[in-house]
Amino acid sequence: MFSKILIANRGEIAVRVIKTCRRMGIKTVVVYSEADADSLAVEMADETVFIGLPPAAQSYLDADKIIAACKQTGAEAVHPGFGFLSEKAEFAQRCLDEGIVFIGPNAHAISAMGDKIESKKFAEAAGVSCVPGHIGEIDDVAHAVTISEEIGYPVMIKASAGGGGKGIRVAYSRAEVEEGFPAVRAEAKGAFGDDRIFIEKFITSPRHIEIQVLGDKHGHVVHLFERECSIQRRNQKVIEEAPSPLLDPETRAAMGAQAVALAQAVNYDSAGTVEFVAGQDKSFYFLEMNTRLQVEHPVTELITGLDLVEQMLRSAAGEVMAFTQDDLKIKGWAVESRIYAEDPYRGFLPSIGRLVRYDPPAEGERAAYTVRNDAGVREGDEISMFYDPMISKLCTWGETRAEAVAGMGRALEDFHIEGLGHNVPFLAAVMDQDRFKSGKISTSYIKDEFPDGFDGTEPTAFQADVMSAVAAHMHRTLAARARAVGNGLANPLTRTEWTVVVGEAPSRHVRLKASGSALDVALIEDDRTLALDAIDWRPGKPVFRGRLNGEAFTVEVHPAAEGFTIRHRAAKARVLVLTPLSAELHERLPKREPADTSKIIVSPMPGLVVSLDVTLGQAVKTGETVAVIEAMKMQNIIKAERDGVVKLVGPKAGDSVAADEVLVEFA
Repeated sequence: MFSKILIANRGEIAVRVIKTCRRMGIKTVVVYSEADADSLAVEMADETVFIGLPPAAQSYLDADKIIAACKQTGAEAVHPGFGFLSEKAEFAQRCLDEGIVFIGPNAHAISAMGDKIESKKFAEAAGVSCVPGHIGEIDDVAHAVTISEEIGYPVMIKASAGGGGKGIRVAYSRAEVEEGFPAVRAEAKGAFGDDRIFIEKFITSPRHIEIQVLGDKHGHVVHLFERECSIQRRNQKVIEEAPSPLLDPETRAAMGAQAVALAQAVNYDSAGTVEFVAGQDKSFYFLEMNTRLQVEHPVTELITGLDLVEQMLRSAAGEVMAFTQDDLKIKGWAVESRIYAEDPYRGFLPSIGRLVRYDPPAEGERAAYTVRNDAGVREGDEISMFYDPMISKLCTWGETRAEAVAGMGRALEDFHIEGLGHNVPFLAAVMDQDRFKSGKISTSYIKDEFPDGFDGTEPTAFQADVMSAVAAHMHRTLAARARAVGNGLANPLTRTEWTVVVGEAPSRHVRLKASGSALDVALIEDDRTLALDAIDWRPGKPVFRGRLNGEAFTVEVHPAAEGFTIRHRAAKARVLVLTPLSAELHERLPKREPADTSKIIVSPMPGLVVSLDVTLGQAVKTGETVAVIEAMKMQNIIKAERDGVVKLVGPKAGDSVAADEVLVEFA
């Protein structure tokens, strides 16, 4: 086994590899860019090497710098993680030529399977069923349109060297191909340094199911069952689980056998993933092979008990696989939620900034589920515009799918982040949906269930009760503190009867009776009493943990005028605690009309202006492109939402812009 390895990556995956190496007694070297100088991975590594400026092309994609760092530190092997150089056959070969072990598959396997165009040619030759499409490079927009119309809409335009949801567009018409093809090519060139594109048929209501394979250097290959990765947004996986709720044992065995056969055909000798697109009828087609460790590998580890990073290290060191296919069994169910720095209330646009608060749920066993959180950040760290916006990967395991999903809902409640937008409320909303709980999902799930975007959910009856009781408890606690500070003087805030208003719901008249940390909240009109036990809260703390009528919950709380803003999972409301007279006066207040912003187009996120496509005095029609903004390796096309004549043009191409900065104003 190696005594020292270099990790040619950053963030969460670098931390993940370090943890396994520590357990195995292997020293680690981490390379880092200027943007990652103070990162958790740099803090945890035994040695570090600075390799350049933040843009990946000047640091993590620079093979010369990685090789030099290996030689400088005496690292015997290099683990590429995922992304960056992980699927570059020339890098794997370069390592071999330099006498450095590449912790991943051999260069031939990467070359044969890592390139999406070549892998499809290889799979067809091997008799593997493939999605109908054009196997070969595409010259230009006109060629792309011709191919698309031959295949039949809808089609998927994909970067050959793509991954992580980058460089993908689905086109339903000629116009969308004409717009999408150059955008995908630009993204591919910027993110991967390779602008080759291919096009294939987009299967309606498909499921994305992948098989984890593992090989050694002695000809042994096994599969570690499947992962369901159908919950996606913009072709980026959001929620994964293992096993899949679609597959039966026969289909699982057939997919696994096909994945193993394909891996054996290229002498695959590490961890890899064979991806399939599956119909709701359990039909499946080869999509591509990822010749690296996948982001979602933790769910496979949770249902098999194997450490995939360890297995990659053992394979790279030449060890014989210590188990056979018959030794592998599925135990329980696991779900992974990707916690992203993005604002679900603003169309899931990237949210760049500092983690003012980062308080994930504690890892370990609970009564009915287990929590695991893979992260590369700490409180105070900054999410940079230069890299992927992932904050962490939250996983739960249970004996059954229902237990794993319910556990994920509770774990998301316990995840507290402040300082930037994040998708925790959205993930919680999915966990609470009946359709998700049923397992009847597809890659269009988010588009189907949230056609108008995400704006939170209305409080359920239980959530309204929680919010009412929590607001009453906090109000009473703060009033008691105010009375103590006032040296015992009479304080009208210490009254026991109040009116509580949750959002736009009808007001509730409540009577409070406290005993230590417990509070009985009598709902006068309903003739019910809510028994609240405040387990963990003090004034100023943004999280309130408690039990309501015996049921555990966690909510985020923030003070607001005459009350609080409270969020439980995806439901968020302003909760007022008023005297009866104040409540009566509030009902008489006129509704505030929102400001008219229809004449301006703002940048939905901080980023770089790739192009500003309109000029002063230009007449613009609804749906026309006005600008392209790049953030976190994605190009976002900004379109006009109304007709108008351009009165003002703000930034120009090459400028950096902040979120909500005005790009264009209409007369």
